Amino acid sequence: MNEQAPENMSNTPISPKDILSYLQSNPNFLDEHPEACDYLIPPKAHDDKKIPDFQSYMIERLKSDKNEAIETTKEVVSTVRNNMNNQARIHRAILRLLEASSFENFVHAITIDLISILDVDITVLLVESNEDDIPHIQANGVRIIPQGTIDHWLGKKTSLLESDIQGVEAIYGGGATLVRSQALVRVDISMDTPPALLAFGSRDSELFQDGQGTEQISFLARVVERLFRLWLNIPV
Repeated sequence: MNEQAPENMSNTPISPKDILSYLQSNPNFLDEHPEACDYLIPPKAHDDKKIPDFQSYMIERLKSDKNEAIETTKEVVSTVRNNMNNQARIHRAILRLLEASSFENFVHAITIDLISILDVDITVLLVESNEDDIPHIQANGVRIIPQGTIDHWLGKKTSLLESDIQGVEAIYGGGATLVRSQALVRVDISMDTPPALLAFGSRDSELFQDGQGTEQISFLARVVERLFRLWLNIPV
C-alpha cells in the first residue's frame, strides 16, 4: 500500500479533515491494520445507510477472537493431557523394569513388555560390535550392529524422533515394514561397554515427530543405563 502522510503532519496538529484525506488516499488502511479498530469507538447503528455500522464489524471480530481463544485453549489442554498420559506410561515402564527378577527378564521387559506399556508396535535394543568382541546380550529384540552405526544415525544427538518414514531393516528386522515413525535414544551403559540404542517404532506415522519433547523418553533411557550396570555389575 502506498501510504501518503498529510503534508502538514509534522508542522500542525492533525485535523479530522487530514485523517479523512489520508484514509481516502489509503482505502486499504483498515484491511492492512485491523488493530486500529481497537482504538476506535464504533458508531451506533442508524437507519441512514450512508453511515457505516462498525458495530457489526466489531462484534464479528470479537466472535473471531473468542473462537481463536477457544481453539488455543483446546490445543493447550490436549497437549497437557497427552503429556500426562505419556508421563504415566513412562512411570509404568520404569516400574516394570524395576520388577525384573533376572537379567533375562529385564531384557525381556525392555524388548517385549514396553511395547504394550508405551503403546508402540516394536521395541528394539541395538548394541554395537567391532566384530571381534560380540556383546554377550543374546535375546529376542536385541540386535547387533556394526561399530559406528549409532553415530552415523544420530550424529551428535542423544535422541532422534522421526515421522512419516519407512522402517529400517537394520533396526527392526522383519518388523521394519510396520514402522512409520520412530524414536531413537542412546543408551550409554559405561565407558567400558559398547554403545547401545533403544528404538521405538510405531505404525502411526505421526506418533513420533521432530520437535516433540524428548525429556521423558530420555529419562527412561537413563534408567535403563543404571539398571544395566546393576545387573551386570559394571562400574560407571
